[in-house]
Amino acid sequence: MGQAAYLSKHHSLESDYRIGFYVSVPGKFFVIFSKKHIFKEILVFTMLLSLLFFSSFSVKLRWPVLAIAILQAVVGSQAVITGTFSIIKQCSALGCFPKVKIIHTSSKTHGQIYIPEINWSLMLLCLAITVGFRDTKRMGNAAGLAVITVMLVTTCLMSLVIVLCWHKSILLAICFILFFGSIEALYFSASLIKFLEGAWVPIALSFIFLISMYVWHYGTIKKYEFDVENKVPINWLLSLGPTLGIVRVKGIGLIHTELVSGIPAIFSHFVTNLPAFHQVVIFLCIKSVQVPHVRPEERFLVGRVGPKEYRLYRCIARYGYRDIHKDDMEFEKDLVCSIAEFIRSDTSEYGLGFGSFEEDTKMTVVGTSASNLEGSIRMSEDDQQQDSHMEGPSELMEVKPSPEKVRKRVRFVVPESPQIDFETREELLELMEAKEAGMAFILSHSYVRAKSGSSWLKKVVINYGYDFLRRNSRGPTYALSIPHASTLEVGMIYHV
Repeated sequence: MGQAAYLSKHHSLESDYRIGFYVSVPGKFFVIFSKKHIFKEILVFTMLLSLLFFSSFSVKLRWPVLAIAILQAVVGSQAVITGTFSIIKQCSALGCFPKVKIIHTSSKTHGQIYIPEINWSLMLLCLAITVGFRDTKRMGNAAGLAVITVMLVTTCLMSLVIVLCWHKSILLAICFILFFGSIEALYFSASLIKFLEGAWVPIALSFIFLISMYVWHYGTIKKYEFDVENKVPINWLLSLGPTLGIVRVKGIGLIHTELVSGIPAIFSHFVTNLPAFHQVVIFLCIKSVQVPHVRPEERFLVGRVGPKEYRLYRCIARYGYRDIHKDDMEFEKDLVCSIAEFIRSDTSEYGLGFGSFEEDTKMTVVGTSASNLEGSIRMSEDDQQQDSHMEGPSELMEVKPSPEKVRKRVRFVVPESPQIDFETREELLELMEAKEAGMAFILSHSYVRAKSGSSWLKKVVINYGYDFLRRNSRGPTYALSIPHASTLEVGMIYHV
């Protein structure tokens, strides 16, 4: 209000380069360390200055005001930064923005996040605009158009909320948008007059982000449609027989996929070109849920793919946004124990499996070994050196590792109460043998290309735009903890 009062009296400035905010600040100000001459409004500020210099002095007040203006700009920018983080997170969840690293800073509040890439991008944009304009008048025009555009768009969206969410009459929404929209439209038209004087910057940035988001969303949708359309049918799997028509080597093949149902096309692409696969195959899908933590006993959803003798399993691992992904050894242990528990409970609860083999099989919630559920299968390691042998019903198998490593006995410990039949015991033995032979992580590395005969615009969007964004976006978080020595990437070209 003090600045407005000053400008109302001194509205004719001598030159255009002078800034109204700093013109209203006195050139010099005398500070006396005495309670009688200190105004209440500047008590804290003058006491700090007095403590620094311990005497009366004459100082230019413009520098302290500059510091206060910088602090005010920092506080005001938090709304822009927080809003940008929230919008980017929602767009990324909807598949409308390339994947970025999202850090949740609070385990209680879901909305408190930090995105390093966006934070650095905002800093670079601010520096570029400041260095490019070198004039607060043009920056003010750009900020004014951005702010009034946000208000106008918010008013239009609020009218939709009144009708669709609050289920009010359309007449109320029309009155709302006419009253507030007419006022904001006047400010918007006034800001458009300054379009060539700096107001073009937010419009240009909006179009750049709009094109990038559209290209990413279009490419993501086409890639997902290709995955869904090229899923391997269960009939093809049944026609191969228990050996799948290929050589089954020892070990566990862990295939990462984004599909929660069906067999991904990467599986058929792999076995068609290399007719050999592991004796146990697990289709793993890792999902993030909107809760801070997922309890260990609710971590995995496990089901079968095809008949029991095929040894094909599907596992969906659920993680909260504050859960820490374990290293590869702990994850392997929890995954194998959860599948072993599923094999045991599948016999006791569902008889001989699922009967008819459909595309969407029934999934069972199975906890990890860290949950320590009573009556569940666990994996135990002993430092004793003994030969592999079979013991009672509570100790299913013991395997002596190679002499080069630390000598430990690894075995499944199952509860004594349930009676495990021969088929279940044989399946558990085969799972344990595969675990001891090793686990291979198979990742899909897809290349999206436009089909032959597509328009030149689609070729530019898919072959260049989407490919550039995909190569520069962040990969899945679980891929960072996978050991490189046991990782196999299968390349596949998607013609969309």
